[in-house]
Amino acid sequence: MNASFPTPGADATQRLLSHEELEAALRDIGARRYHNLHPFHRLLHDGKLSKDQVRAWALNRYYYQAMIPVKDAAVLARLPDASLRRIWRQRIVDHDGDHEGDGGIERWLKLAEGVGFARDYVLSTKGILSATRFSVDAYVHFVSERSLLEAIASSLTEMFSPTIISERVAGMLKNYDFITKETLAYFDKRLTQAPRDADFALDYVKHHATTPELQRAAMDALTFKCNVLWTQLDALYFAYVAPGLVPPDAWQPGEGLA
Repeated sequence: MNASFPTPGADATQRLLSHEELEAALRDIGARRYHNLHPFHRLLHDGKLSKDQVRAWALNRYYYQAMIPVKDAAVLARLPDASLRRIWRQRIVDHDGDHEGDGGIERWLKLAEGVGFARDYVLSTKGILSATRFSVDAYVHFVSERSLLEAIASSLTEMFSPTIISERVAGMLKNYDFITKETLAYFDKRLTQAPRDADFALDYVKHHATTPELQRAAMDALTFKCNVLWTQLDALYFAYVAPGLVPPDAWQPGEGLA
């Protein structure tokens, strides 16, 4: 990052930033807060998790994936003109698909099945951690209740996702003999979908965050979204890695397998 660009928390947040400065400040949030820095992420990609720990990740992440089109539908309903809605609705199609058996949610179900789960068990979401449900539901409420600018800015974690996807796919294929390229097919399309979506959202934020207060709101929204992703990994780490205290209503190794 160019050292002349301000970062959140500096006096920059008290004045109107240029588009370039605002983008740099948003990217700095990701550099410090994105969940590629989380210990669970590092263990996952470095091949240091057991198969059951990988299963716990796949199961809990399904709930996040399944709620993305719900979140995007909430944003779509608030967009003021058809041109913006046409762009945003592609996100819903990407995850729900155009027909049965298509889309990102279906590909995530294939991932979960690939690590041994029965499809019906994953669809039920009954084994996910309460903290997963709380954090994902909080995200849906956020985009429904906060300003449209904040809702769109919260999606800007997609600016950072190609890096984590590349690490995830390469690391998991290298380190886990039960993972195949087909298992991870979900991530193939996200390498092009996420940058497309991020470019639109970033342009929207640059042109609609027209005061220092609105720019701070956009930064705070992105920070919130980073926290949503981070807390999901916190929950997985504490339940399934250390200290390994699985809540009584969450998935226990051996349950829900095909």
